[in-house]
Amino acid sequence: MRARFVRLLAGTTSAAVVVATLLPQVSGGTPAESRNSVDGHSAADSQGNLHVPKDYRSAYEYLGSWAIADEKGPGAKQIHMVYASPGTVAAYRANARFPDGTVLVKEVYAAVTSPMTTGTVSHAAKLTGWFVMVKDNHGQHAGNKLWGDGWGWSWFDVTNPSKTTSTDYKTDCRQCHVPAEATEWVYTKGYPVLER
Repeated sequence: MRARFVRLLAGTTSAAVVVATLLPQVSGGTPAESRNSVDGHSAADSQGNLHVPKDYRSAYEYLGSWAIADEKGPGAKQIHMVYASPGTVAAYRANARFPDGTVLVKEVYAAVTSPMTTGTVSHAAKLTGWFVMVKDNHGQHAGNKLWGDGWGWSWFDVTNPSKTTSTDYKTDCRQCHVPAEATEWVYTKGYPVLER
C-alpha cells in the first residue's frame, strides 16, 4: 500500500511535502507531528519534564558543531555538537520550519587545544552536559516554566541526564537564543545540512 500511495502522489506539485508528512502514518509509524523520540521513550513526560533521549548519538541526525573561542588564548574553550530527531532535516528543508515534536540535543564539551601537524587544533575532550529542546507548536505545557516560545528548554549536567538544573526557560535558556528568534530560536546558519 505504501508504494502505491507514493506513486499516486508522485504527480502532484506538493508530493514531497505530503509524502514527508503522511508516510509515517501510512507505514504504521508514529506521525511526524507527534514524534519526539526514536527509541519509544518521549523526551518529555506528561508534565513536560524533559530528559536527554537515550541513544540519540546513533539514532538521531547530526546537524553540526560549534567551537566557542577561548578568551585566554588561541583555540576553543568548548565544542558543541548538535543532533536532531529523525526526519528533522528533511522536514526543515521542505518548509524552513521545525515540525512539532522535533528534539534537538546539544552536547557541550570542554575543549583541549594543542599544536598538531596541521596547526593549532582544538578538539572535544570532556562532556560537561546537554542542552535539550523539544518543539511545541501547540502549547502543551503552558503552565510549565520550562516551556514557551514554541519549545521546551532544559540544561542537564553530565552527572544526571534525567533531571534538569533549569528552572525557568526565560532566565536560564532563552537569553542565549534571542539573536536567533527569527529562525525559531535556533541558530540554523550553523547547520549547512538544513540549507535547501
